[in-house]
Amino acid sequence: MNATVGALQHRLRADASRNRERIMAAARHVLLEAGPDAPLDTIAQRAGVGNATVYRHFADRRELFRQVVLYSMERITDAAEAALADPADPFDVLSGFIHTAADEHVGSVCSLTSEDFDRNAPPVVAARERLLQAIEALMSRARDAGQLRPDVTIGDLMVAITQLSRPMPGSECTHFERFARRHLQLFIDGLRSPARSTLPGESVTLEDLERRST
Repeated sequence: MNATVGALQHRLRADASRNRERIMAAARHVLLEAGPDAPLDTIAQRAGVGNATVYRHFADRRELFRQVVLYSMERITDAAEAALADPADPFDVLSGFIHTAADEHVGSVCSLTSEDFDRNAPPVVAARERLLQAIEALMSRARDAGQLRPDVTIGDLMVAITQLSRPMPGSECTHFERFARRHLQLFIDGLRSPARSTLPGESVTLEDLERRST
């Protein structure tokens, strides 16, 4: 009897975990398409679950947004850490990661943090620190190899990824992915050392990004 109950509980937990994963993936895509005002029932429909299931996992819209942001940060961090284990050419590895990060559409996800988002919540701080540590390690490896121009900071990199992964406003903009990848590659080519120009102004710091997003 106990074994039967245990198996049932395990199956229920597994089902709940799969539902949560489906909701997170669906929410990410719907929010990227429709923005922060996307109806929660649309997210539930895309995930193939009922509205009650969404509310059972997330207390309200704000909690759902927070989890979507953390979900995207975790996926990008996992990609950066996997790239660090790649023994290939450091600049090629960095370039591959930049494309992967852009594919996560972090620029659109960032719009979810504009209102009622606690950037100092412990899970957010921990996720951000893990992400930045992995990206900085990738950049340092390419820089130490003499391949990454020394005047580019992690802030510069994050600004470019954010801007180039945010679709331009207006429904008339089609095939955005093709254009974004083209201009992203132009940016990556500009990262190479030796530099062919002197960058104007000052490098972007993480503190700058935090101040400008609040």
